Amino acid sequence: MKVGFMQFSPLFGRKEENVERVINSLRGAKADLLVLPELFSTGYLFLNEEELRRSAETISDGPTVSNFLELAKKQNTNLVFGIAERADDKLFNSSVLVTARGECFVYRKLHLFDREKRLFSPGDKELEVFDIGEAGIGMMICFDWIFPEVARSLALKGADIICHPSNLILPHCQDAMVTRCLENRIFAITSNRTGTEKRRKEELTFTGRSQIVDPKGRVLAQANAFEEKLCIIEIDPFLAKDKKVTPNNHIFEDRRTDFYLW
Repeated sequence: MKVGFMQFSPLFGRKEENVERVINSLRGAKADLLVLPELFSTGYLFLNEEELRRSAETISDGPTVSNFLELAKKQNTNLVFGIAERADDKLFNSSVLVTARGECFVYRKLHLFDREKRLFSPGDKELEVFDIGEAGIGMMICFDWIFPEVARSLALKGADIICHPSNLILPHCQDAMVTRCLENRIFAITSNRTGTEKRRKEELTFTGRSQIVDPKGRVLAQANAFEEKLCIIEIDPFLAKDKKVTPNNHIFEDRRTDFYLW
């Protein structure tokens, strides 16, 4: 199975340009699964809710999802990407999976980071795993990494690969995702953005270092902090089915849930 990420620096507020740029970059790419960053089409540093609302779009008939559904079917691939979602009067930081079969699935970020709490509603959808044929796919977004319950819940539900669109500014996530993969025996694709976004008096610099990690915690591929890169490698998703650490230790069956708080 060929999987990959695209790391780049979106231009704030230039949604059509960002989408076109990504589609041009992915055109002809031979992969079964590709992951893009969080809020890849809009940029991150919204000054207020009104500005966010103007950029957000609905999933069912929004132009970004429509364009990527067409691309997924045309290139026989599956795509995961982060967008600003508008649903009724609420705004969500969401991740979308569009499949080669023409399906569309949505995850809404459960754990909002810092100033996001002033802009977005917290996610209201259950953590789910989606079958794309070769693997079970789970989604989480950026700051979800710091809550091990997210990756564990997805793994328990059968995820072989966690797709992790991100706009990371803290330095810890990439190392922590190695642990998430080890403790759940899964693959993870963290697609982070790079660059600096400055708006009025606010400025954020993103850490890049998008990566693919295997069930043994090995970093199979990683971009540096600054480069824009499309990276595609081959993995064996079946390796995520083996939950044994030793012949006598199974990471799920050995859990002592009678002693845990959850």
